[in-house]
Amino acid sequence: MPTPEHIDVAPEVAAALAGGGAVVALESTIITHGMPWPQNNAMAARVEEIIREEGATPATIAVVDGRLKIGLSATEREALAQTQGALKLSRADLAFAVAEGRTGGTTVAATMIAAHMAGISVFATGGIGGVHKGAEKSFDISADLDELSRTPVIVVSAGAKAILDIEKTLEVLETRGVPVVGFGTDVMPAFWSRTSPFPAPLRLDSAEAIARFQRTRGELGISGGMLIANPVPADAEIPAEAMAVHIAAAQSELDKKGVTGKAVTPYLLSRMLDLTDGASLATNIALVENNARLAARIAKAL
Repeated sequence: MPTPEHIDVAPEVAAALAGGGAVVALESTIITHGMPWPQNNAMAARVEEIIREEGATPATIAVVDGRLKIGLSATEREALAQTQGALKLSRADLAFAVAEGRTGGTTVAATMIAAHMAGISVFATGGIGGVHKGAEKSFDISADLDELSRTPVIVVSAGAKAILDIEKTLEVLETRGVPVVGFGTDVMPAFWSRTSPFPAPLRLDSAEAIARFQRTRGELGISGGMLIANPVPADAEIPAEAMAVHIAAAQSELDKKGVTGKAVTPYLLSRMLDLTDGASLATNIALVENNARLAARIAKAL
């Protein structure tokens, strides 16, 4: 069990959990590493507002000065959005940041861990990490995939980030026994785009059906999380063909510059912002908001 001395649960979140209310966890690397100031703070505030509009309570998760925060105040969120040098925290270094009094944004993996500690079953994000292109040589595979196999949290995303190898990501998730559910779609979305060449392994069309599926897994003693692939709204998508050109260009730059490890995703997302003249940021915000709405409805259904 986690040690309470390391964790601060925001009063709003604590009250909702104590009363059996719906709570949705939110990650914070999208704030610290995924978007520039001030759009990052405005996006995070709007996502929290959407979750409240849907009748659930938002719990943005981060480590601030060594404290694992389950829910941030508006002041804390704004300060985090302007923090320079924040760590990017996954399973391997979440406890390091706490032990050393550091500040960091939580990835999908770390947010799942913290959400489960707090008793939160649903988490909204933009896109999950996965298998990077060229992973057969680099072995660059996100810890998010293993976390989905072990931690019983429903993760609502717009699929794997399109900068990744979606086909190999799906293969790893299948090997790990992680259900991947297309929400209202038979094909996997590709983050900024509504479609990819790959079929969604499963399909469900309502929040209630998703909640029923996860409850049944628990009743059968099947552990682990679930990935919901929720396509970006049609009016906000960037066609996959256009994004493929930009991704290939950014990937080529990445290889030449020797960017590796945790720096890869932030670098590629930043280049997408430049190469699309800002369109990728608007789409990123739209898909996060869309995922927050669905996650709140799933949390209520649970």
